[in-house]
Amino acid sequence: MFPTMSYRLLFVCLGNICRSPSAENIMNHLIEEANLSDRIVCDSAGTSGYHIGSAPDPRMTMAAKKRGIVLKGSARQFTASDFDNFDLILAMDQDNYQQILYLDRGKKYGDKVKLMCDFCSHHTLKEVPDPYYGGPEGFNQVIDLLLDACEGLLEFVVNQPSVN
Repeated sequence: MFPTMSYRLLFVCLGNICRSPSAENIMNHLIEEANLSDRIVCDSAGTSGYHIGSAPDPRMTMAAKKRGIVLKGSARQFTASDFDNFDLILAMDQDNYQQILYLDRGKKYGDKVKLMCDFCSHHTLKEVPDPYYGGPEGFNQVIDLLLDACEGLLEFVVNQPSVN
């Protein structure tokens, strides 16, 4: 599935059509710019199965495109096997965080699960808001927030021993 000696990141939101695919593709963009595509691999998932197989939301795609980010991929649901397949699992909000931890029946993977906004350096929000039911300003806000968080996350990841 992934290159063997890579650091693996999984971004998780509710439906995997707005926030998490945006985070995945923003992170991939930053990884490519930093020439680290051979060492860091990204994926995204949703805690629900509402949108399995769907492309990223067109409104989110448009907001990302304005910043030169192309959103690719199709929605999938988070599964317990993701705990073993990823080094770090990034939840977009507290609800997603709790739903991910609920699947960790043996309580072995809690240290792998973090909130995305923990990596922000300019924004003070603690969660990435779900823009699905809002207007265009919500999608733009999420892209700005995720750009900040992904920059901080990349800085964190490049300092991990398995990436150096």
